[in-house]
Amino acid sequence: MEKQARQQIFEQAKVWVLEAGEQIRKRMEQPFKVETKSNPNDLVTELDKDTERFFVEKIRSHYPEHQLFGEEGFGDDIQTLDGTVWIVDPIDGTMNFVHQKRNFAISIGIYYDGIGEIGLIYDVMADVLYTAIRGEGAYKNGEPLERLEEPQELDKSILAINSFWALRNKRVGEEGIHRLVEKVRGTRSFGSAALEFAFVAEGIIDGYLTMSLMPWDIAAGIVIVEEVGGITTQANGQPVNMLEKNSILTSHRDIHQEIVNEYVELKI
Repeated sequence: MEKQARQQIFEQAKVWVLEAGEQIRKRMEQPFKVETKSNPNDLVTELDKDTERFFVEKIRSHYPEHQLFGEEGFGDDIQTLDGTVWIVDPIDGTMNFVHQKRNFAISIGIYYDGIGEIGLIYDVMADVLYTAIRGEGAYKNGEPLERLEEPQELDKSILAINSFWALRNKRVGEEGIHRLVEKVRGTRSFGSAALEFAFVAEGIIDGYLTMSLMPWDIAAGIVIVEEVGGITTQANGQPVNMLEKNSILTSHRDIHQEIVNEYVELKI
C-alpha cells in the first residue's frame, strides 16, 4: 500500500472509530435487545449490528473498491485478502458490554494483499485508542508505546488466559495449561481479545493464549503487537490464517517458543 494513501486511510479510520465509540456511549444506557448466536454465551446486541452497519456505510461510500470482513455479516463474502480489506469487530467483548458496560473495544485491522497495514483498538469506555501503522510503531492515545526489548522470562511473566482452557475441553490438553499456570507469575482474563492484544503491546501483560478466535478478533491486535516487537502465531507456533478461526498465542518474543514447545498440546 502506498504510504500517502495508507496515512489518509488511517486518519479517516481513526475519525470513524471515535465517532462510533461516541455513538455507543450515548446509546448504551438505553434498553437494547440481547440475542445469542452459536451458543448461550455468544452474545450479540443491536449496537453490535448498528456499529458494523455504520462502518459498512462509511467504507462503501468513501472507498467503494475496498472490502469489509465483519463479525455481524453486513460486509462482504470474503474468500481472499486480495486488495484492501477492513477486518472489523464492532464490539469485541460483547459479554462485558452487556454485563459490565466496560472492558469492550472497537477493533479494526486494515490489510492489503494479506499484509496488516493498520490497526486500531478503541477501549470505548476508557476513551483509550491504541493504533499502529506498519513500520511506524504503535501508539496509545498518540503517545508511542515502548518496544518489548527488555529480556523476559516465563516464570516472571503475567499471562492472559481464560480459565476455561484449564478445564477438560476438546481443543487443548488441560494438563499442559495447568503446568503453564503454575509456571507463570500470574494469570488474568479481561474478556476482550482486542484489549488483551493491546495490553500485550503496552507491556502490562506478557502474553495472551487462547484456542478459538476469529480474524476480526485479532486483525488489529496483530498489527499493533508486531509494531512493538511482539509475535503472534497459532498456539502451536504455525502462522495465523486470517480467513479462518485460529488458536492464538501473542506474546513477548522471549517466552513465545517456550510456551509453544513445553505447554501447548492442541487436540484438533
